[in-house]
Amino acid sequence: MEFPPDLIVFLRKVERVSALTGAGVSQESGLRTFRDTQSGLWAQYRPEDLATPDAFARDPKLVWDWYAFRREAVKAVRPNLGHYSLTEMEKKFPEFTLITQNVDGLHQLAGTKNVLELHGNILRVRCAVCGRFTETWGSDLDSVPRCDECDGLLRPDVVWFGETLPRLELESAVTASRRAQVFFSIGTSGVVHPAAALALAARENGSVVIEINAEPTPLTPKADFVFHGKSGEILPALVKAVFDISIQV
Repeated sequence: MEFPPDLIVFLRKVERVSALTGAGVSQESGLRTFRDTQSGLWAQYRPEDLATPDAFARDPKLVWDWYAFRREAVKAVRPNLGHYSLTEMEKKFPEFTLITQNVDGLHQLAGTKNVLELHGNILRVRCAVCGRFTETWGSDLDSVPRCDECDGLLRPDVVWFGETLPRLELESAVTASRRAQVFFSIGTSGVVHPAAALALAARENGSVVIEINAEPTPLTPKADFVFHGKSGEILPALVKAVFDISIQV
């Protein structure tokens, strides 16, 4: 794949880089998107009816089971070349921040260390009452596991509809975006706020914005460079062009 020579020269000199990733990156690993998971037993439900505090209060077992189903799906997939390319970029750029809307933990599994999870992580479980995290819970299929500390119901550590994003992660994401000399928007629709505003915040502060996505988004007309296609193909080619490193799984 060919890239503009001026972009390659520029990327070899920059120090501060931020990247925002969305569902498209995980989809290339074979992980179905949030709404695509509604099949089989779950086809009768809308995701919005299972991913709210009200839904959990109304039928906690239903919500717990759906997230248990999704958790197993996440455990069955592996990072792709796009994930590993971002890990390599973290090694090469002096200051690199990866901001993700994904909850699957695949970036960390690929080796990226500085990851800000705006929507949480489905592999983590915490108490809905006291907030205590736990790595183990009972296997009783007839009930929702409870917290060892306060006996509250356990829930996935993800941001549901109607909940606010984790404050520290969001503040750190905004700061990293504003500091970035280069901002990548990868595999995200650019319509889910407040994450969608990060690229614009970067641009307003002088960042070069690079969009990598399967199709055009609202960000496309405002980006400095746009590459349409799979991030698992474009990112390894870019890393090769900039650093002369071949990405392998």
